[in-house]
Amino acid sequence: MTDKAQIELGDAIAASLENEVVSTEVALGELTITVRAERIQKVLTFLRDNADCCFKQLVDLCGADYPDRSKRFEVIYHLLSHQLNQRIRVKVATDEDTPVPSVVDVFPAASWYERETWDMYGVFFADHPDLRRMLTDYGFQGHPLRKDFPVSGYVECRYSDDAGRIVYEPVKLSQENRDFDFMSPWESAKYILPGDEKADEPADGEGK
Repeated sequence: MTDKAQIELGDAIAASLENEVVSTEVALGELTITVRAERIQKVLTFLRDNADCCFKQLVDLCGADYPDRSKRFEVIYHLLSHQLNQRIRVKVATDEDTPVPSVVDVFPAASWYERETWDMYGVFFADHPDLRRMLTDYGFQGHPLRKDFPVSGYVECRYSDDAGRIVYEPVKLSQENRDFDFMSPWESAKYILPGDEKADEPADGEGK
């Protein structure tokens, strides 16, 4: 589908959903529409069922964090139309306290995607049938893909022989961060690596 055709499709969607669509744009060969979070179910249902859209497959659902924004989180839905051989990206924005309606009733495949987004970003999906952590442990604190989450995390877990169970402790780094020279792999080191100094030593009986 050409950029012109995608622009026309975006305009048609915006005209049909004038109270739901905030903006449309074509970027990098793909149509993106931004919609009101509380209306996401209606929008996705329209995109799935409308004869000019036929976006019947949810390919992906993910989150993004922009801490400088008042609504710091985006939830992004990627849909595919096999009939039109066309993709579309749908975005909604929300903050830390405002839930986004679950779209499991529209696309059942969204269930685990929404669980992952909740786990990683802390975006709550209202009316999700089983919103639990999926990638982190049950006792995990925080949401690892938030930009303000420390790289080392807050706690670490290990098996304690003394307690006979898994225990959680504040993070204790056992070593300093390593230094990297970030040289090109095609260049030789500008210093002598341990053990290489022997390469310049004459062998027994040589150089005498």
